[in-house]
Amino acid sequence: MTRIAYVSTYPPRRCGLATFTEHLRQSIDSVRGKVEGDRVIVLYNEIDGDDAYRGNPAYWPLPAQNRAAYEKMARRVNESDIDVVVLQHEFGIFGGEAGEYILDFIAALQKPLITTFHTVFAAPEPPYRPIQEKIAAASDAIIVMNRQAIGYLVKAFGLPEEKIVYIPHGAPGPSSEERQSLRSRLGFHGRKVMFTFGLLSRGKGIESVLTALPGVVRKVPETLYVIAGQTHPEVKKREGEAYREELKALIHRLGLDDHVRMEDRYFSEEELIDYLTACDLYVTPYPGMQQITSGTLAYAVGVGRPVVSTPYEHARDLLQGCEELLLPYGNTSVWEERLVQLLADEAALERWERIVRQIGANTHWPRVGEQHIALFERVCTAANSGEVKAVDFVSH
Repeated sequence: MTRIAYVSTYPPRRCGLATFTEHLRQSIDSVRGKVEGDRVIVLYNEIDGDDAYRGNPAYWPLPAQNRAAYEKMARRVNESDIDVVVLQHEFGIFGGEAGEYILDFIAALQKPLITTFHTVFAAPEPPYRPIQEKIAAASDAIIVMNRQAIGYLVKAFGLPEEKIVYIPHGAPGPSSEERQSLRSRLGFHGRKVMFTFGLLSRGKGIESVLTALPGVVRKVPETLYVIAGQTHPEVKKREGEAYREELKALIHRLGLDDHVRMEDRYFSEEELIDYLTACDLYVTPYPGMQQITSGTLAYAVGVGRPVVSTPYEHARDLLQGCEELLLPYGNTSVWEERLVQLLADEAALERWERIVRQIGANTHWPRVGEQHIALFERVCTAANSGEVKAVDFVSH
């Protein structure tokens, strides 16, 4: 059975990539069974230490800012019985400018390499371009979670299309608790609930929804907008809770105190799934149209919630056939009109729920795990037969 080395951050570290890798590993294990030889090469910041990983043979800690450690880790992999290395790539988790230290690991690696790019630019520029180009060239296969990214990589780096595989961002299904019970427990009974989740920062577009909300509340007075999640740690370092306080002031100024609930705390995944299952609409009003992947959007669709969103790249790709739910950023009148239409019409909400649930079924983790396993086996077979840097496995 294929022995895998995952390269990523990993829990207990709280970050999207760590959670993604944990779920990917679990989904693969649930499909093919656990393999004793699997390893997780865990990127960690030396200020946090590696206590959570030392002592467990499944974890090989890699200090992110120690450049020499990357080549050393590659040699360790080469000397092991690992069959394939699965790299979860996000520029910010590796040491050096734009995460350049990972190139030392890749240059020394003698095992098949599969890379998942969590960020792909339509027109990459330095310092990111040369790093991503080298990683792409060295990879035996590349996974993207947005079909649009295939064309970007082909155009930017001249890659053969057959080297790039689309596998959707994995997502859980809905909560096992009965929905009305959930709604009562969470204080949603009798309300039409819009929900936004994520680390709070100025780039999430929340103000645009708040600005549209007074008109919604006039026509659907039971509307409740729940904004959940702590302030992004980097934002907190720069300005404390200034942005959260600005949002609270705006809520009060617009007369929305009884219609907006801000929950400033860490949400476990179980809690997040409960909130997604219980809400009526999930809202992602991001102003930046280049966002290629959104874990929270993937979760909402996986749970089967209707989504109202700006047309950023992941939303356009994942919600194909749901263009009516994609609204221009900052157009208050359009947002107000569409939110009222949906919240006031239970039949419309149910219709969109059925459509989104069908999309979400293809993103559930067991299905995503199966697709990864099929790719790993193809890459390993090609490597064992002497073929390199190409896989005949295209999924669009």
